[in-house]
Amino acid sequence: MSRASQVILTNMCLIEDGKGNIVMQIRDPRRYSWSGAALPGGHVEGKESFHDSVVREIREETGLTVENPRLVGLKNWHTEEGIRYIVFLYKAESYFGHLHSSDEGEVRWVNRQELPEMDLAYDMLALLRVFDETDLSEYFYHDKIDGEWQKKFY
Repeated sequence: MSRASQVILTNMCLIEDGKGNIVMQIRDPRRYSWSGAALPGGHVEGKESFHDSVVREIREETGLTVENPRLVGLKNWHTEEGIRYIVFLYKAESYFGHLHSSDEGEVRWVNRQELPEMDLAYDMLALLRVFDETDLSEYFYHDKIDGEWQKKFY
């Protein structure tokens, strides 16, 4: 029995300014299968380290270069085709550059207290628990029952 399996590798980064604000990206629903405000990030390219991929994606999507992004956990599930989809979750408090939007979507600093009132991407508030709670490291969508994902934190 082969232990090899297909996998999609992506990342997402919570960038904090030390004043209660984080960078959020507002995705265009005409361009993406999911929309709303989310943390910036993207796909890991072939032969690219996970660290380098998050630094590259954040620079491309926000104009900021994050320094010392720290891996804090992951989100994962299996697609309808049985491919495991993994999102590596990073946190960064040190960065340089000037914030600007890209064709990926508008980016801006948002006070964390405003998040519940925003049009957020699916499960964004729940996902933030992995970034904030040191006893959590994984958010796993394990099954769909009646079209609804069953989720667990670890």
